[in-house]
Amino acid sequence: MVVEAARQLGYDAAQLRTRIRRVTLLLHRQHTNFAVSPFFSHVLHGFEEACRDRRLVPSVLTAGPTHDLAQQMRLHALDAVAVAGFIEPELLAHLRSMNRPVVLMIDLRAPGFRSVNVDNARGGALTMQHLFALGRRRIAFIGGSLAHYSISQRAMGYRLAYFEAGLFFNPTLEVTTQPAIDADVAAADAMERLIAQARTQSTPLPDAVFAYNDAAALAAMRVCLAHGLRVPEDIAFVGFDDIPAAQSTPPLTTVTVDKEALGRRGVKLLLETAQSHDDANTIDTLVPVHLIPRVSSAITRTQTSV
Repeated sequence: MVVEAARQLGYDAAQLRTRIRRVTLLLHRQHTNFAVSPFFSHVLHGFEEACRDRRLVPSVLTAGPTHDLAQQMRLHALDAVAVAGFIEPELLAHLRSMNRPVVLMIDLRAPGFRSVNVDNARGGALTMQHLFALGRRRIAFIGGSLAHYSISQRAMGYRLAYFEAGLFFNPTLEVTTQPAIDADVAAADAMERLIAQARTQSTPLPDAVFAYNDAAALAAMRVCLAHGLRVPEDIAFVGFDDIPAAQSTPPLTTVTVDKEALGRRGVKLLLETAQSHDDANTIDTLVPVHLIPRVSSAITRTQTSV
């Protein structure tokens, strides 16, 4: 009777717990196809591993803007939430009102929340320094919506690198993929636009492309190969994330991060948030990145000798 009365009054028993036991990883529906987006499967593995180490009960919840998030969370009886990837402002507003520890991960940063993200700006800087060192100067950036924190930070690293190197930045080489279409198709379309722009304006093609993630870089590379361009002799490519497909032919230069460490760090930050009495503070944690040079950006000795 007590439980039923509490339910009718809108109480959630999870709010009465003083110790975190059930922790939920909240994913937007666009990130749940691990075959297409293997990045998040590694994050999930690190998240689950950290929960086991701390004797927490993990669960995964997927949501979109039309879902009744409050109802789903009651069913999960969760004590804390780690949000992985981009979500809409409406869902973020609901999380703010939950009165539970919340941590944003990977592609989100918002005032009043603690977050753990990839060092995206540093990744952009490393990419550009690598390409500058190879003599590349007309470097295009293929990006997605800047509403995504990760993409906006990678774009900032791209632009800032030109400034710090004292080089001219051509804004026409920065293109944004079209929304509401398949990501691979959108990246291929962005590359086609760059090629068409060069031909229409009688300007040189980009000599390198930095794409906001590996899948976009691979799609753009396929377009260039179909146009008869040589990789990397005519145009170099660098992606971001180091997904398994980056090892394809030619292997893709990419920025990598310890994906499982992101999941583990999210759990650690949740526990710290639960113990803190100052939850309103914005605290940002960045996980370091590394550049992995591969054939797509630099001619190897074998290629040179042929």
